[in-house]
Amino acid sequence: MAQVLEFKLPDLGEGLTEAEIVRWLVEVGDVVAIDQPVVEVETAKAMVEVPCPYGGVVTARFGEEGSELPVGAPLLTVAVGATDASSVSPGDDGAAAEEPSGGSGSGSGSGSGNVLVGYGTGAPAARRRRIRPERNIAPAAPAAPAVVSAPSRPAPVAVGEVNGRQGPVAVVSPLVRRLARQHEIDLRGLTGSGPDGLILRADVDSAIRQTGQATEAAARTAAEPVVAETPTVQVGAAAPATAERIPLRGVRGAVADKLSRSRSEIPDATCWVDADATELMAARAAMNAASGPSGGPKVSVLALLARICTAALARYPELNSTVDTAAREIVRLPGVHLGFAAQTERGLVVPVVRDAHTRNAESIGAEIARLTELARTGKLSPAQLTGGTFTLNNYGVFGVDGSTPIINHPEAAMLGVGRIMPKPWVHHGELAVRQVVQLSLTFDHRVCDGGTAGGFLRYVADCVEQPAVLLRTL
Repeated sequence: MAQVLEFKLPDLGEGLTEAEIVRWLVEVGDVVAIDQPVVEVETAKAMVEVPCPYGGVVTARFGEEGSELPVGAPLLTVAVGATDASSVSPGDDGAAAEEPSGGSGSGSGSGSGNVLVGYGTGAPAARRRRIRPERNIAPAAPAAPAVVSAPSRPAPVAVGEVNGRQGPVAVVSPLVRRLARQHEIDLRGLTGSGPDGLILRADVDSAIRQTGQATEAAARTAAEPVVAETPTVQVGAAAPATAERIPLRGVRGAVADKLSRSRSEIPDATCWVDADATELMAARAAMNAASGPSGGPKVSVLALLARICTAALARYPELNSTVDTAAREIVRLPGVHLGFAAQTERGLVVPVVRDAHTRNAESIGAEIARLTELARTGKLSPAQLTGGTFTLNNYGVFGVDGSTPIINHPEAAMLGVGRIMPKPWVHHGELAVRQVVQLSLTFDHRVCDGGTAGGFLRYVADCVEQPAVLLRTL
């Protein structure tokens, strides 16, 4: 007889506590193999395909596409030992599922290794006991059942004190419970939108908004005089337009949080300069011509600018640092992990070129191309999007000349590059048409003063105007 095992949303690392279901890769009744991807989820860092550590028949899925699940919430149940849906015994129940083990285990091999951070299975563990509420506690109200091909399992119930009263609550996330306590929201009065009536963070956020709106409405009613008016009706008038509300979650939400934190914590300043990039463009053309038709990938302008940045940071290490606000210390970092802004269909992401200070322009260019392709396909891992020490932002690809970049917290500076275009320029005392670019540096004024920032930007501009200056540091 097949044994039904429950697979929960694993810890995806980087401190992530929830994920949004983007696309299910399996249907109820499908046969899955060990470590086969079963669902595609989006976190605040990246898009991730989640593999299932069990092999068997999918008997239930929990959560619709577009819904958010906290880490530890059930994803699906699998009948291990079954070869098709008909071999699943009616007596099998998801409530008798087993927890995935974090150890390597031994045994029949029905589980996998550590396929993602925080989970992995060995042999099936012992059955867990079902926790039942005390007899003097009323059972939780039944929620709408999930659409599954096997008997639905009971809603997850956490028995404990909520707002000073005892009772069962259909919530598993400690973050959701803490948020409810902070805003004095009674969880027992909410109807969960998750699987089996599970209360999600979105449900608590909605209750907080409703409470705030009700409070504001009551205050306005008490403050404003009541004026009786005869209602008027406009014949043929169009219905009022409804504003569109777009949730700030996933990558967009993470970007919003980081930019807001940067603006609130970092006293930033910006300086900029126009530079004649004609010689840089000529040097790039010569480098690519020397490589020949089959001499390897072409060197991009962004790669050359990235190499110039690493040379400038070697001269001005103050800008390759971060501020420890708790210790009131400036921490100068030993290596340069260069982030570069990349616009994708899922929003703005900043992949990181590790140890950029040890690479030449060709190596940096190849890594930028590799990470850009992963960004476009949504396959960047959280580790490839974190740990940067300095960011290069080429907004010239959008056809604009200048900008005041927002620092990528907790870094100390960002270099912005506008479009390179023909402009009138005084060259050797005469007016000429040259390839001109605007460079802007936004920096954390806590780590350095304007002299250091100006020196860094001037060195970058000198390397752009005279690439031979860079040869001293190659």
